[in-house]
Parts: sequence; C-alpha cells; structure tokens
Amino acid sequence: MRNAALVLGIIGGIVGMVIGFFSYGYTEFVDWAGRELGNDAPDVLKQVDNPLLIRVVSLLAPLLAIAGGAMAHARPMIAGMLLIVSVGGMYYAFGFNVFTMFPIAMSALAGILALAARAPDPR
Repeated sequence: MRNAALVLGIIGGIVGMVIGFFSYGYTEFVDWAGRELGNDAPDVLKQVDNPLLIRVVSLLAPLLAIAGGAMAHARPMIAGMLLIVSVGGMYYAFGFNVFTMFPIAMSALAGILALAARAPDPR
C-alpha cells in the first residue's frame, strides 16, 4: 500500500503542478492585461473572485501531494494527512472538473492508502 501511495501521490502532485501553473499564469495574465490595455480592451478576460487563493493553492497543493507521496514509506500517517490536505485545497480552489479530477482522485486515493498502511508492509 505504501508503494501505491508513493506513486499515486507523486503523479497526482505532478498533474496538479500543471494545473497550478496554468491557474497561476491565468491570474497573472489577467492582471497584466488589465494594466497594459486598460479601458481600451473589451471585457473579454474576467479575473477570478480571489486570485490570491488561486495563486497560493496553485503552489502549495501540488507540493503537499508530492511531499506526501515521497513520505509514504517512512511516515505514512503524516503522508496521508498531507495528501488529504492537498486534495482539500485543490477541491476548494479549483473545484472538481475535467482538469482536476485526476490529481484530486489520485491524491485522495494515495492519502487513503497511506492512512491505511499503519502496520509495516510484509516482507
């Protein structure tokens, strides 16, 4: 179970990094376009309600998932908690949609497996 938590957590974190990169980039681009183009541009791009939340979660949630996946062998309880916190952050900031379903599902399953792996793996 720890190996599955390790692999799923790291893969979920990497996919989450891609989503976080584009989410952070979108908020920055909308800010830049608003400053550069001002009132001359049509109202095409809309800023999200809380860009700071999106930026913080875009950075921290994938890091927590990768760190949780990497810790799954040594400290499965802490790893499981990190993975579940990562899932909560991704779900709260980005919602559950076609882009986020895989990192959320992979990280959630990794967190459950890590929490379930309290006993040492059999040799």
